[in-house]
Amino acid sequence: MNLPESARKPEMSRMSQLIFASRWLQLPLYVGLIAAQAVYVFHFWVELVHLVEAAFGNQESLQKLISSIGYKSTVQITALNETVIMLVVLALIDVVMISNLLIMVIVGGYETFVSRMNLDGHPDQPEWLSHVNASVLKVKLATAIIGISSIHLLKTFINAANYDEKVLLWQTLIHVAFLFSAMAIAMADRIMLAAQKSPQ
Repeated sequence: MNLPESARKPEMSRMSQLIFASRWLQLPLYVGLIAAQAVYVFHFWVELVHLVEAAFGNQESLQKLISSIGYKSTVQITALNETVIMLVVLALIDVVMISNLLIMVIVGGYETFVSRMNLDGHPDQPEWLSHVNASVLKVKLATAIIGISSIHLLKTFINAANYDEKVLLWQTLIHVAFLFSAMAIAMADRIMLAAQKSPQ
């Protein structure tokens, strides 16, 4: 059956096909982020093992933890204390939040800019992926970055004695800048959405 000309799909030119196919150049970037995710998983488990060993009195693991979190004290630390535990746990939460950010970039970016993943109806499909687009992804990434910045700022304030006042001030200002940036992105998206919904 011959379709009317208005129903036929226009054929893409070779240049259009080349430009459209160039989106696959992003694939190695997402594979690289998956490798970075694996490094974060390894780092998380190394730190967790050190924390558990230190809890059972392993001095070598304790010193590795203290060194990794940059904690300094005027007295020799021979056992876990509340501050060290809190800093280590915050560092682990930081790794998890960065890992979540990576997943959003990998899965959301691939779905938005490279190719459909055909996850509709899949029992493990993330809730946020069902309505993801470039605009939603921007807001979610901005929110995740604020969360990561908050954890870093909290770690700095808990260990404030080991930081210069300028470092504390700049970290606070950068965090506030992240907050305002996220608010500006969300507001711009809301304005654009309202403009699209308004009758022409």
